[in-house]
Amino acid sequence: MSEKKFRKRNYWFNIRKELAPGCGTILTVCSFSIPLLVWVTVSYVPFIWHPDIKLEISADREGVTTVFTAGDRVSKEFFPTFLKGVREENNLVLSARKENNPLSVTRRENIKRLRHLAPLGIANGWLESDEQQNDKKLFELWKGLAEGTLISTEIILNKENLEIIKDNWNVLTKASPDFNLKLYPTEALLKLLPQGVPSNPVYLPAPHEVLSAGWSDFNTVPENGMPTMWERYRHSLTIIFWGFAYSCMLGIPLAILCGSFDFFSKLHEPFIDFFRYMPAPTFSVLFVAFLGTSDAPKIMLVFIGTFFQLVLVIANTTRLLENSLIEAAQTLGANRRQLLTRIILPGILPNLYNDLRILLGWAWTWLVIAELIGEKTGLTGFIDTQGTRYNFDRVFPVIILIGLTGFFTDRLLHWLRHLFFPWTEEARQAPKGLLTRFLLSLNDRNTCFWHTK
Repeated sequence: MSEKKFRKRNYWFNIRKELAPGCGTILTVCSFSIPLLVWVTVSYVPFIWHPDIKLEISADREGVTTVFTAGDRVSKEFFPTFLKGVREENNLVLSARKENNPLSVTRRENIKRLRHLAPLGIANGWLESDEQQNDKKLFELWKGLAEGTLISTEIILNKENLEIIKDNWNVLTKASPDFNLKLYPTEALLKLLPQGVPSNPVYLPAPHEVLSAGWSDFNTVPENGMPTMWERYRHSLTIIFWGFAYSCMLGIPLAILCGSFDFFSKLHEPFIDFFRYMPAPTFSVLFVAFLGTSDAPKIMLVFIGTFFQLVLVIANTTRLLENSLIEAAQTLGANRRQLLTRIILPGILPNLYNDLRILLGWAWTWLVIAELIGEKTGLTGFIDTQGTRYNFDRVFPVIILIGLTGFFTDRLLHWLRHLFFPWTEEARQAPKGLLTRFLLSLNDRNTCFWHTK
């Protein structure tokens, strides 16, 4: 193999060698598209993995305590048992009719059987979501399907269910040609057979279900005075901001002192190093006890969760500053205050900025725990409520929103680093777009102006 071919073959895997910007962009796109492709494949390719059946039409069964409704999921192993049980009950009804001794049930029981078509009516737009118990409209729905004037396009009825609809309609018209609840028959109607489609488990909804639920939640004003999703989002951002801000205000000065003076290091770091191993959530009861149940204990948890790590990380960054810079300043007669403000702080600022950017991501990991303290609020309160109800299609959009917020915040801060610290090696070697070059040129002009003055 020629040297040129060898280099080309090993270009992607050279140790500690940066790829070209175009190659890096391709890999960045793959980093996001591959997990998304796996999710789409698992959700939509029929022969991959669909352990459940999502019910589009359901039915009640006798002698069982578990009631399934449209939208519920049952395992593929259980679905045939469910279907067989409903068929057996229908066969009993048909056998009794053949013997001219039809089974009798309450009118309420027959009405419940008719209401199992409501999800089909909603899916096709024939019923509104709040009309599932509008028996007059359901009467018209059964009529249209039985007579063929309505044809379902969203949920395709199988042949057996179409026959059941026609059979039930014949019983209904004999007892009550026009809609009249008092004349509803007491002769047992047939139950619709359960129908469903292959589905992921409830904890892994398909992408289109997540998008639909997320769009609905973020564009709907809740009833009963509950906060909107955008209000919850702003509340969560407030918790993160203040918790991390307090951590920075107290932690950065202490960390710089610990990294600069062995006195402060020996005085504070042993306890800080000990305390950081204590799980912050264990103090949540104490926070609620003396701070109440509002936002204060939540902010305190984010503060505790980031403060101790922040001090140790930035103290170590301070120690990594080249000692020759400090010695040169001391040779020129700089005192302790000048060493701190003119040498140490400017010298560590680029790395300090990077540390804070990484530690901000750490603060986001505490959000979910913090918002469960006291009164459940923000995005986490919504996640907790919907998760207990198994509405995971409504949980995923919020999780994705938190991830996107953290990711784009990090990317923005990374981009701003090149503008704040253009003299660093990383900023000089980084590829620069038009906007970056324009802002850097403005920065250079301002610098020249102040030097001239």
